[in-house]
Amino acid sequence: MPEGEVALALAELRSSLEVGLAKIDGQLALLVQRSDQTDKAVEDLEERVTTLERGRWPLPAITVLASVTAVVLTAYGVLRG
Repeated sequence: MPEGEVALALAELRSSLEVGLAKIDGQLALLVQRSDQTDKAVEDLEERVTTLERGRWPLPAITVLASVTAVVLTAYGVLRG
């Protein structure tokens, strides 16, 4: 194989390698972007769940208070009547 053909083959190989690496870099950048978007979505979801949990805590307390009030009023009515 003449020296010129070897140099040409190496140049083509180098070009193919550079194109392949550029594609990989692009794909990695896209994956990083998607990962960042997923992280943001998870953070938003965690915040929403926390907000819902905070807003839910009075419901059991209100239920207990209503039950106690009903018992007290019933007992008062029975004792009076």
